[in-house]
Amino acid sequence: MHLQQAESTGPQNAQESPVQSKSTQNEILDSSVKSFGTPKSLSSIVGPTYLNAQALVQQAAFTLSDKIYTYSPDTFDLDTLTQQWQLQEEKNGFGDNTRVVPMQTRTGAGLIALGNMFSKDFDMTKRHVPQSILASAGSLKQLRASLDELSLLYNVASPLVTHVAAVDYNPSVARLATDYVTSMSTADELGLGLLASTSTFEVQHMSLLVTLLAKHFPALHTYDGVQVGRETTRVVDVLDQAGLFMSYSSISAQLSEAFTKRSSIDDKVTRTLHAFNNELGTDYKPFEYYGHSAPDSVLVVFGSVEGSLAAQLAHALGNNGAKVGAVNVRVYRPFLEDDFLEALPKSVKRIAILGQVENVASISDSAEHSLLYIDVLAAVTLSTRFANQPSVIDSKYAKEEAWTPSKMLAALQQISQSAESDQITESQDRPNLDVLSPSVQQYSFWDVDDSLTINAPSSLATLFSRKPSENVTLRTGHDNLTRGGIIRSDIRCSAKSIEAPYSITAANVAYVGEEKILQDVNVLSTVKQKGSIVVRLPSSKDQDMERFEKRLPAAFRDGLIKNDIQLYVLDPQALPQVVENASLEGILSQVAFLRVACEDFDSTVSQLSHLVADAAILKALADSIDTALRQIEIPETWSSTEESEKAVTPPADISLNSFAPFEKTQKDEPTFLKTWLTAAKGLCFREATHSSFKLRPDTPVRTATVHVSSRQRLTPASYDRNIFHITFALGDSGLEYKIGEALGIHAENDRSEVEEFIKWYGLDPNHVVEVPAREDPDSMLENRTVYQSLMQNIDILGRPPKRFYEALADFADDPNERKELLSLGGPEGANEFKRRAEVDTVTYADILLDFPSAHPAFHDIVRMVSPMKRREYSIASSQKVQPDTVSLLIVTVNWVDPTGRDRFGQATRYLDFLPIGAPVTVSVKPSVMKLPPSTTSPLIMAGLGTGLAPFRAFVQERAWEKQQGKEIGQILLYMGSRHQREEYLYGEEWEAYQDAGIITLLGRAFSRDQPQKVYIQDRMRQTLQDIRSAYLRQEGSFYLCGPTWPVPDVTEVLMEAIREDAVVAGRRKVDANREIEVLKDEGRYVLEVY
Repeated sequence: MHLQQAESTGPQNAQESPVQSKSTQNEILDSSVKSFGTPKSLSSIVGPTYLNAQALVQQAAFTLSDKIYTYSPDTFDLDTLTQQWQLQEEKNGFGDNTRVVPMQTRTGAGLIALGNMFSKDFDMTKRHVPQSILASAGSLKQLRASLDELSLLYNVASPLVTHVAAVDYNPSVARLATDYVTSMSTADELGLGLLASTSTFEVQHMSLLVTLLAKHFPALHTYDGVQVGRETTRVVDVLDQAGLFMSYSSISAQLSEAFTKRSSIDDKVTRTLHAFNNELGTDYKPFEYYGHSAPDSVLVVFGSVEGSLAAQLAHALGNNGAKVGAVNVRVYRPFLEDDFLEALPKSVKRIAILGQVENVASISDSAEHSLLYIDVLAAVTLSTRFANQPSVIDSKYAKEEAWTPSKMLAALQQISQSAESDQITESQDRPNLDVLSPSVQQYSFWDVDDSLTINAPSSLATLFSRKPSENVTLRTGHDNLTRGGIIRSDIRCSAKSIEAPYSITAANVAYVGEEKILQDVNVLSTVKQKGSIVVRLPSSKDQDMERFEKRLPAAFRDGLIKNDIQLYVLDPQALPQVVENASLEGILSQVAFLRVACEDFDSTVSQLSHLVADAAILKALADSIDTALRQIEIPETWSSTEESEKAVTPPADISLNSFAPFEKTQKDEPTFLKTWLTAAKGLCFREATHSSFKLRPDTPVRTATVHVSSRQRLTPASYDRNIFHITFALGDSGLEYKIGEALGIHAENDRSEVEEFIKWYGLDPNHVVEVPAREDPDSMLENRTVYQSLMQNIDILGRPPKRFYEALADFADDPNERKELLSLGGPEGANEFKRRAEVDTVTYADILLDFPSAHPAFHDIVRMVSPMKRREYSIASSQKVQPDTVSLLIVTVNWVDPTGRDRFGQATRYLDFLPIGAPVTVSVKPSVMKLPPSTTSPLIMAGLGTGLAPFRAFVQERAWEKQQGKEIGQILLYMGSRHQREEYLYGEEWEAYQDAGIITLLGRAFSRDQPQKVYIQDRMRQTLQDIRSAYLRQEGSFYLCGPTWPVPDVTEVLMEAIREDAVVAGRRKVDANREIEVLKDEGRYVLEVY
């Protein structure tokens, strides 16, 4: 379930609706902060990177599968990325399109997958290609019958891998549970393989390993779906898609002749694991021991959080002399008894099995044992390894158990004290224990799920992750049954990798966005002694202490003193700009948090400015933060009062029962046509109508009006590509831009086509309509005429998505047209929709013309059609060289559709037909294309076609710096296009700069000027020595701008340079992929591709 934003019905409603304000606040933040840790594409998954375990599982499944059958509840997001990659037509490792088939979880759920694999229409050439299932533990129960049939027919079936997120909802306790017992019982009863991942850092490896095992027998891979699966963290050694498939192919080839028909499953697992470790340089084992070298007691565990915590604590206790250890079961089925016994130290006297059972009732039932206990007991009982056979204890726990360091420590200490109990009892007086280093910074955030500050934790995590040396984790959970929905977010920051799959219990700083949460959750129990807590208390600045005190629960006040915790109060009402614009609370909360949490406040806020759309707003809030944020001197009277002694202490944490907030829907109010009289009232009586004057266009970014000063076509008139250089005079606009930035063009629709649509549709062009503002459609409406709105606001000439067909069907009077529209909007019409979109390139206007019986009113068109967006182009000039102008390099986008009509890209046609002197609304957008700080740092630039634009600015800037007497570094410019005669863009300029000693090397690749095609990567490879010198030895920076297709080839050339340089330097084997990632983190490998 996802929160649906309501559309505003005007300025008044925009102020009154908290949901609407939250939408506005979302737009203040850069889009990357709302998707922290979500891969933008399949190719972006390469280490080091931020993501969660679910993303890595989906990457492995997509890369190594022909089809993926998914059984994911709506909010579990087990297949979100695979569906996205399918829509993007990404290829798998075999070079084909992986098909993703979302399925419903119900009885017989696996029959379609089973039927497809044994269908007469199955492509037998793909029989060796694995099929995959992505499912939750709850869904696995419904797949059991199909998996049973498959296991009996596996010799004639395709390999099948089932990735199981160990998560299910338990209605009896109203919370999510980590369910391993379902996977364990399924594997045990059906004879399936089963292995587990203990952390995000190894989940990709385990996904690969289980796929290799599935070539020989059906296998399951399970991982914690509550904590580990959803926590975003920095993973360094991530294989990209090519590396993943290469490893799969290499290991498969090594094992292709290793097995015979008589090879046992145990032997196949052992040999596969051995080959896997040799290929990847890892040391995975079926059973892994941690702790004292000669322990008396050993705890055996299975599962992600269980394995991680047991390993860390056993290692720590063993180093302190405690004779205790832990064995993590990685491969549960087949249970390799010899390997298990080999992992156990011979000194062991007591073995406790941390075994999961179905529910709490099973714990107290002495006749019921955990599955893991039965396997261990059999292995130990039948073994002759031990002189004195150790005792075996079944320490059972239910699926709902949320493991923490304190609980795991209790389990380890209990077995070391010879406690013969099958239940783990956590000491009530044991303080919160954390296995992390004290240097790890921990922060917790508590808020209601419709808060204005909902994106603050993600924004701060993004901020902290910008430091290359920092490792950041972010995890968020929801309790939808308390206070209408409470959301908790935990952030950890460390110089080293963090493996802490549990809620924070010793936060340095906690932030509470809603004071009533203090009545529901004992937030202070998660804050370390002498820590700090920030509580948002609106309108508290002028309250006296007595009234202020009553707003805080007695138990909370008492806890502040007992734990010596500093209290800070944030009053957003103390700042006039926040009172006027409540959407600023999102940024204000971050500034307040940073004020308390960071010693280098000014520097950190400066870094935050890169993540907000308006740095001036951020600075203003930072400068005035001490007005809204104050530290409270806690009076001694708050401690041990009669009221606090009687107060009931709330639970220490929320009950995690969802991964998303409740679906809160609000009725979409229509956009209304208005008369000139209505508009006049808004202008004359602004306070009564909540209207305001705004410069055109209404945008959340700074816009300016510039004028066309020149336009020059750079390709011959007879050539089929119109590439032109256009320059705008800045005049008195005050527009400033930096090297590498982009210029946003706020284009208009074609006048003749708009007038034709108005005439055909029967609209009055002078009627006033209320429409979403072009640049801020979610939170701002404006009054325009119908003609103005179609020219500047409504993308009526754009390409409609599926949802438009579906929405238009509601207005169709003709049953046949209605049926066709519904088909085009549904899965059955996918092929026809694709043809219309990609071949016919139809527009919204075309669709309205094709289905005349569907004639929605204009306000419905406004609601259904997407708003126009600005188009951004890399700036091709330096303002130091051209102080009064700004230049762009544009290629006109045009084509002919199947009916013979000329089609054009909206913005490029707009620019191409502008007369000299025409005004144009523009805005500047920052870019990743930045010059290095030192002028002597070499530049290696690769531009294809109009991708040369930013490099013209770079070269202009370097020439200006040299003219000022500064020393400049080498410039290696590689350019690519089809023909030199027609597309030698800025050719004379490049040669002049080369003659002047500005450009050191000019590598020109004209792909079609000779029989053998020559591309930009070929020119780079021919000058590899120059690249090694400039890029690696002189620590230069590499930039690529243009289309995406040359990225792998160009990157491979750079990796060749890295490997060759390592050989020359006498170094051992170097990981070129990792070196590229290091260069990327250092800002020395920059891509701007489209």
